[in-house]
Amino acid sequence: MHPIETTTRAERALLVGLALSDRERWEKIESLDELAQLAATAGAEVAEKILQTRRKPDPAYLIGKGKVDELAKAAQEIPVDLLIFDEELSPAQVRNIESVTETRVVDRSELIMDIFAIHARSRAAKIQVELAQLNYRLPRLVGRGVELSRLGGGIGTRGPGETKLEVDRRRIRARIAQLKRDLTSLETSRMVQRQGRGDAFRVALAGYTNAGKSTLMNALSSAGVTVADQLFATLDATTRQIDLGTRRDILLTDTVGFIRHLPHHLVASFHATLEETIEADLILHVVDVSHTAYRQQMATVDEVLSELGCIDTSTLVVFNKIDRLEDQSCLDLIRSRYPMSVAASALTGVGIETVKARIVALAEDMDREEVLFLPLDATKLLAQVHRDGRIIEEIFEDSRIQVRVRMDRAKLSRLQREIADAWARAQDRPGAGEQD
Repeated sequence: MHPIETTTRAERALLVGLALSDRERWEKIESLDELAQLAATAGAEVAEKILQTRRKPDPAYLIGKGKVDELAKAAQEIPVDLLIFDEELSPAQVRNIESVTETRVVDRSELIMDIFAIHARSRAAKIQVELAQLNYRLPRLVGRGVELSRLGGGIGTRGPGETKLEVDRRRIRARIAQLKRDLTSLETSRMVQRQGRGDAFRVALAGYTNAGKSTLMNALSSAGVTVADQLFATLDATTRQIDLGTRRDILLTDTVGFIRHLPHHLVASFHATLEETIEADLILHVVDVSHTAYRQQMATVDEVLSELGCIDTSTLVVFNKIDRLEDQSCLDLIRSRYPMSVAASALTGVGIETVKARIVALAEDMDREEVLFLPLDATKLLAQVHRDGRIIEEIFEDSRIQVRVRMDRAKLSRLQREIADAWARAQDRPGAGEQD
């Protein structure tokens, strides 16, 4: 991946949004405020915001042609270096808007991927970002062939580098194929690492970007994870073992934050990183309770977790940043609405001991001790017992294997069904005698 290009001054940006109704307008105003944060994180200076309300998107320009003419005039008068749209644009829309305004256009997806390119540090993160950007830009090469050769770099052009984007589609597809192979190799390595963690209780931090996950990670584990008051400061999964006085090891993982309209190319590319969340025994859903739109942010995180298949994973909601609340009495309303949640401040330490206690209680509650009887030839099932549980006692008898094990309840239930099937198959074999 090419080094990140820098500009001598901050690029001036004009933000553009579209609301499809007056009711949606307030939500879009908030979304534009978030877009301004994203732009600032990418290094841009926001000069102006424009929001249009119309019943349906214009297929050629997204916003109306008259509004595009206004943008062209504003871009020259302010002036600005680029237009950032809050919605994802089609290649034709980008081409049409740039033709009228004579100003570079970036949409929300490109902006988010650009920020990911800035913050990518590890080899895995760089591969995942480049893969997402190339998959996003490949179908846009036809529509932006001229624009891709622009000099000077800037927001929307970082990551893979412009020279890679000027090659033909065949070479880009070859690059994508190579990145996927590299990513598969890294995923295999991570899978081996996860299997080596034995029966540890795995806890994953999930939440909206900038909700304070990394600060909470440090408060729970003294991990020394980088903390920054900006969006997507953490891209790589960081795992630390934490000592909470339990017999079972507890592993805590900090992962990439979520955001509304997270580009699906990024979700797909970062599947290896998000795998830590998918395979967790417990998810700590960290919420910035001081944010005015914290409930909408919670809904966004729940939606992404559902897409990842984590809907049935045990979840503990941690309402973070209570030290920033001007009115502490609103915590009573939050506790009544979310009775199983915990209120805390990862920065000041308030409520952290309660979070630890809840993790311990959930870890112990999810384990169950049981005596299992396996057929003598059920070697694969025996290996599974050793992999997923903590063996307390193991006795090889004449006709069966007796194992006393402590294991996660869900895994134990699945294993018991498989053992019952194994005994049924053993009974069906010719000459099979009765089992005790």
